[in-house]
Amino acid sequence: MKTRIRIIGGGLAGSEASYQLAKRGYEVELYEMKPHKFSPAHHNDNLAEVVCSNSFKSSLLSTASGALKAELNILDCLLLKVAEKCSVPAGSALAVDRELFSKAVTKELEKFDNIKIIREEITTIDTSVPTIIATGPLTSDSLSKEIAKLLGEEGLYFFDASAPIVDAGTINMEKTFTTSRYQKGESDYINCPMDKDTYYAFIEELTNAQRVELHDFEGTEVFEGCMPVEVMASRGKDTLRYGPLRPVGLLDNDGKRPFAVVQLRRENLEGELYNLVGFQTNLTYPEQKRVFSMIPALENAEFVKYGVMHRNTYINAPKHLNSDFSMKKYDKIFFAGQISGVEGYVESIMSGLIAGISMARKLEGKEKIYFNNLTITGALCNYISTENVDFQPMNANFGILTPHNELIKDKQKRKEEYSKRAIEEMAKIKEAIDNGN
Repeated sequence: MKTRIRIIGGGLAGSEASYQLAKRGYEVELYEMKPHKFSPAHHNDNLAEVVCSNSFKSSLLSTASGALKAELNILDCLLLKVAEKCSVPAGSALAVDRELFSKAVTKELEKFDNIKIIREEITTIDTSVPTIIATGPLTSDSLSKEIAKLLGEEGLYFFDASAPIVDAGTINMEKTFTTSRYQKGESDYINCPMDKDTYYAFIEELTNAQRVELHDFEGTEVFEGCMPVEVMASRGKDTLRYGPLRPVGLLDNDGKRPFAVVQLRRENLEGELYNLVGFQTNLTYPEQKRVFSMIPALENAEFVKYGVMHRNTYINAPKHLNSDFSMKKYDKIFFAGQISGVEGYVESIMSGLIAGISMARKLEGKEKIYFNNLTITGALCNYISTENVDFQPMNANFGILTPHNELIKDKQKRKEEYSKRAIEEMAKIKEAIDNGN
């Protein structure tokens, strides 16, 4: 029988790592503290719960997120396959019905006889036991202290936020339009246009609205990747018009471009719920109802879930991790997910996939696979393990890839060439893995 491996955390990364190890014949003990204990951001009992947006971002190969998905599909990524089956219309993006997705992932892992799902909180780490720590957006206080002891330094924190969700039946559709951006393909978003006066009145109320005090958290740093909408608005009255409320490429029912546009994205497959795109927030619940009801079409909207802000934990990865997500100090301990220094759903899945493959190779005495910077996967692996005095979690992006040898002036073509090169390189790596190298 192969070595038993402990995985702490049944989120995106922990679930993917469990699959990668189980299919390679390892006995996996997957520890998940739900339903006995929930973090402030989690609500259902299933594994791989999606807690902020329901979007896994674009699947277009002209985007880094699309390239990363293509790379992971080559490596037989379970969660992306499940996500496709549980997808909801979202244009070129891969968005999922949260409930269906987490239930489906749980069922897939329950099919494996060699995956034992243990519903209890882990508060200690045994460095002699092969372990992947994938404790997600809100590692419990007890385990955070244990990790801090393991690292020999205090944990690092940043804030994360989620957007509110409204009942589709309470949206005033007469004040919306559904044209896609640049009129390409079908529109999967409900667009709520704003004229100049409405927009600036909204910004005034948004920036002065009451926020939830953050005294329960360790610090006040806001991570740029999940900036609350009110914080963005406070940076300048037109900031949102160049961000989540940008009207570029959108034409209303009269063929005119609005001054600003709030987009609503389908939250579930039935289309009964929609979330406010880019509206992560830390406003109090009454203020969310008051201010967001100023958005045309949402004046009578029923908010079935308000946005919340919570702490996200990540470690000083360059100091503590190798590029395969193993610890430099304890070679049987791996980290995966957002705690490891990657940011985003697909990035977290990637880290679990690589940690799982890498753990198996380590236990089999094989050399570590080197994913180079020609791939998004490799660039992220190398980013989190390369010395950085001002380390912050990183999303997939083309800027961390090895530049093209030749200058490609056309921006779109340059991105597509990056993706093409990355996919070709990942296919070579997969072939080497399959050949036992």
